[in-house]
Amino acid sequence: MFGYINPDAPYLFKKDETLYKALYCGLCKSIGKGCGQKARTSLTYDMAFFAAILHNIAGEDVKIIRRRCCLHWIRRRPVVACDDIMLTVGKINATLAYFKLTDDKKDGDKKGILRRLYYKAYKITRKTRPDIVEIIERHTAEQDALEKRGCAVIDEAAEPSALMMKELSALVLGGKATADTDGLFYDLGKWVYLIDAVDDYDKDVKKGAYNVLFNAFGEKTRAEMAKSHEKEMVFLFDALFADMRERLFKIKFYFNRDLTDNIILRGIPVKTRALFYGGAKKVKNEQKES
Repeated sequence: MFGYINPDAPYLFKKDETLYKALYCGLCKSIGKGCGQKARTSLTYDMAFFAAILHNIAGEDVKIIRRRCCLHWIRRRPVVACDDIMLTVGKINATLAYFKLTDDKKDGDKKGILRRLYYKAYKITRKTRPDIVEIIERHTAEQDALEKRGCAVIDEAAEPSALMMKELSALVLGGKATADTDGLFYDLGKWVYLIDAVDDYDKDVKKGAYNVLFNAFGEKTRAEMAKSHEKEMVFLFDALFADMRERLFKIKFYFNRDLTDNIILRGIPVKTRALFYGGAKKVKNEQKES
């Protein structure tokens, strides 16, 4: 979960923008409280979204308070107060960052050295919430095994990430988890894996690193892959979006669902089209314009 899940900003209500930012700031403070201050640098809006949807499905309302932080110390800002869900999501966030950078280090990526920033958070989570570490560690090992044998089946390669998000959501939701919440988080995990493969296509090909889309299609660049295999990829993503919509409308939400509906029904498809057809540069430009 590293920076792909965003709202469709032009269609986001002001109240939901305020809530999203408050969740982001609150999650930052919750990571610091539960995992140590260095781990706060692992924060992503992806996990702020998960905090929003998990609170809503669990029926746990958030409390918004006003606090200062080291980056915004002049004025107090709306911040979601730390609670059990925020602490758990914070530990998931930091642990995912640790394992992601550990994988980057194995691939020879220089930024893999940053994993040291999150080692303390990993140790704390392993001691206080070993169930979180077990889920992430198990599915990361499964992913690593698939990559080592050069898996060229797209659905198979995305399975560990999809199952990991499904199990993590069920862990947080407990008795509120259903077949539809499992299915929605499975789809979200699969989407993140696939869109990351799209985004990293050119970089992975250049470095000779594993990328399931290259193994499946063999095109030299992302642009060539998008042109030659557009129908297959559109079908794959459209099937995911259709299942997300169906699952979403079957899930009971206890509070306003405008924010999560915007992200799932609009933000995710918009990000997919931008990355698939235009690449990361286009996405950044669109975000600036919005």
